[in-house]
Amino acid sequence: MKIKILGCSGAEFPGHNPPGFLLDDKIMFDAGSLTNVLDNKAQSRIKDIFITHAHLDHIRGISFLADNIIVEKRKQRVNIISIPSVLKTIRKNLLNDSLWPDFTMIPDYENAVLKYMELKAGRLLKINDYIITPYKVNHSVPAVGYLVQDSNKRRFFYTGDTGPTDRTWKEIGNKQIHCLIIEVSFPNRLKDLARTTGHMTAQLLKKELSKIKYMPERIFITHPKPQYLRTIHAEIGKLKIKNIRLLRDGETIRV
Repeated sequence: MKIKILGCSGAEFPGHNPPGFLLDDKIMFDAGSLTNVLDNKAQSRIKDIFITHAHLDHIRGISFLADNIIVEKRKQRVNIISIPSVLKTIRKNLLNDSLWPDFTMIPDYENAVLKYMELKAGRLLKINDYIITPYKVNHSVPAVGYLVQDSNKRRFFYTGDTGPTDRTWKEIGNKQIHCLIIEVSFPNRLKDLARTTGHMTAQLLKKELSKIKYMPERIFITHPKPQYLRTIHAEIGKLKIKNIRLLRDGETIRV
């Protein structure tokens, strides 16, 4: 599995893009960064977008992708996939014919550019050679992370935004995670803010990793606030955990 990191930042500043992860050029996980990174040809390959939660920095690219499809008259259709509460928020507050056109009805219902696809937490979905399962995580709004398994039973888990949680790891259970993409948004000194807003610090991350039955082969950190990037980088290093590092916008990792 090849994952291109379009964006992995917890805030937007020059050189720091919001979250967007592109699997094998066709499947997106979150859409904070999409049309601001990919050219027309790359955009046209996207078939499915899995959304972890409905905060703006994770969904905004949906709007501009749909607009580009219509303007360029592409015969592209894209599934927006998540749990019902997330899709409801997107429908009500983003693609609502007020803030942005409802592209699930454009050009018409039968031929719409976008289609909502509901998932239930814990229920798997098969797409191409992948088995994708959403698991609830602990954030300030309804949210899930996604466990992705390929035909060789290689797995990665992308948490999206999450604070400390016992439930997620219990539900994943005995499954070996080969690649964990997990957030650390704040430095250790702001752990109270992190907990309140459903995020992590390096110290909180260390406790989370102890809850996972089998330590992931590799751990990649996403969603750091750029204002605290150097501090978070240093604090991750002090954890003395093998094969852990911060992600970088534009890089590609393989599972």
